[in-house]
Amino acid sequence: MSKPLVNYKIYGENNANSLYILHGIFGMLDNWHLAAQQLSQQFRVITFDARNHGKSFHDADNSFHAMVEDLKELMVHLGDNNKSNWVMGHSMGGKTAMLFAHHYPELVKKLIVVDIAPKAYVPGHLGYFKAFNEVPFHTFSTRKEVEDAFAAYAPEMSVRQFLLKNIEPLPNGGYKTKSNLSAIETWYPEIIGGLDFTQPFLGETHFIAGDKSGYIKESDKDYILQFFPTAIFHTIEKAGHWVHAENPQGFLNCLQQIL
Repeated sequence: MSKPLVNYKIYGENNANSLYILHGIFGMLDNWHLAAQQLSQQFRVITFDARNHGKSFHDADNSFHAMVEDLKELMVHLGDNNKSNWVMGHSMGGKTAMLFAHHYPELVKKLIVVDIAPKAYVPGHLGYFKAFNEVPFHTFSTRKEVEDAFAAYAPEMSVRQFLLKNIEPLPNGGYKTKSNLSAIETWYPEIIGGLDFTQPFLGETHFIAGDKSGYIKESDKDYILQFFPTAIFHTIEKAGHWVHAENPQGFLNCLQQIL
């Protein structure tokens, strides 16, 4: 039996040039709805749920290699495997996009990496895994109760709302996580680990960072340029790691210049 495709959505169906958008850990295609709507005036925009996220299939393998191949299979399915496409990824999706460009450079016209470098990071999501594993979602009757229980693990409202998109109601009451958290947690060391490249990607590349984020430091740029020698660096003001959500207009203005 063939492997299922990831869950995807297309905006601007009749446009000639395709732009694929890859979300980050605990994210899903809906996170990019507003940006995709705007960009669909120029592009055929494809957003999709990474495996084990959103409405995509669950699988024990959540490696970058598997996610790269998922993108390749989606391009084949949509008829984009015989041309160069725009590929943009945020955080985990940014690392996937970098590896995709490394393995399939002929399929990438422009690579846009949002607030991530190809290096290893200190674990920053362990408290969220703990929350998903410890909060008894099935016992709650309202979403407000879920939010209140989650507040101890994610005090910041915007972060909490983002994370709780991973929760869905059960048919007979209560809630459950829609993501395959065990697989994501198993592969988390790789997700936050460094990437290995055997040759540079010579296509046009842009790195977009939030000025309040710290995920891409000045000291990372020389390392990035070793493997992405054409890289141009952009900084979005008044934005942290979720650049596209924290300053959507500034982010879109930057994208318009790039695209």
